[in-house]
Amino acid sequence: MTEDKRSETREGAHVLIDTYGRVATDLRVSLTDRCNLRCTYCMPEEGLQWLAKPDLLTDDEIVRLIDLAVTHLGIEEVRFTGGEPLLRPGLVGIVERVAALEPRPRMSITTNGIGLKRTAAALKQAGLDRVNVSLDTLRPDVFKTLTRRNRHQDVLDGLAAASDAGLTPVKVNSVLMPGLNADEAPDLLAWALEHAYELRFIEQMPLDAQHGWKREGMVTAQDILASLRTRFELTEEGAGERGSAPAERWLVDGGPQRVGVIASVTRPFCAACDRTRLTADGQIRTCLFATEETDLRALLRSGAPDEEIAELWRKAMWGKKAGAGLDDPSFVQPDRPMSAIGG
Repeated sequence: MTEDKRSETREGAHVLIDTYGRVATDLRVSLTDRCNLRCTYCMPEEGLQWLAKPDLLTDDEIVRLIDLAVTHLGIEEVRFTGGEPLLRPGLVGIVERVAALEPRPRMSITTNGIGLKRTAAALKQAGLDRVNVSLDTLRPDVFKTLTRRNRHQDVLDGLAAASDAGLTPVKVNSVLMPGLNADEAPDLLAWALEHAYELRFIEQMPLDAQHGWKREGMVTAQDILASLRTRFELTEEGAGERGSAPAERWLVDGGPQRVGVIASVTRPFCAACDRTRLTADGQIRTCLFATEETDLRALLRSGAPDEEIAELWRKAMWGKKAGAGLDDPSFVQPDRPMSAIGG
């Protein structure tokens, strides 16, 4: 595609297209950088310096930007993230207001599950479609070591509540760490199959606040699949046809149940990425690993009209890089950790 043609496409279509022809239809919205766990692969035990409340987008500002994204920019799916999004006091109201938009986007949430027991039913009634819950281990003692909190049963109860509320399919995200839970892949899958949860393993990514991530010794997708195959027969589903889905999926013992692996490090899927990200303080990020951001909050609070904000968003996404660059020797981990970006 020539530069002239790209410019024509960018200016003529109300979509978030980049110079590689990728169109973003999936918006990840971080509602807070705060979290009630201290996962070792995310942040130090003492926590982080949280964003000041005036820096956070208000409920009205979040809904306005989502409305703008849906009506002006072609966004079809919204995922609420954090930090821990269930810590956002206005969450149910935000979901209810987004559910009333025309066209209505599909809505999901990525959560650690601790608050789901008390909120799942209300979120479903408000219009949330489904949940992704992070759970890395079936062992309470390992959970306490990984998260530095004794909340394992709360997560299990939250998962059950989400299932009972109809927030399905309930997806469980697991990160395996060497020396801690790397041996649990088959047990986690057996448990997920028993409860009709869809399990997805995620390779540990270089997004920890401590910048202690090392490629050497990490549990890779290949390691995970080899471990699962000691107990299950896996058949790759739609090989080479997953589109923009981050997870490669396998039918388990002939199906219909599945397991997924998100191999962001060893099998990147950047070429089909359809995501745009809004941080809790109103910054647009084109990638989890981006080192630059575009400030929508300042424009929003200056009284700018929707079209001016939308055009800045389009320009930000137009400059999206080809890939995350994890294999590039010059790769630099972003300053913001995962909790401040949104998953």
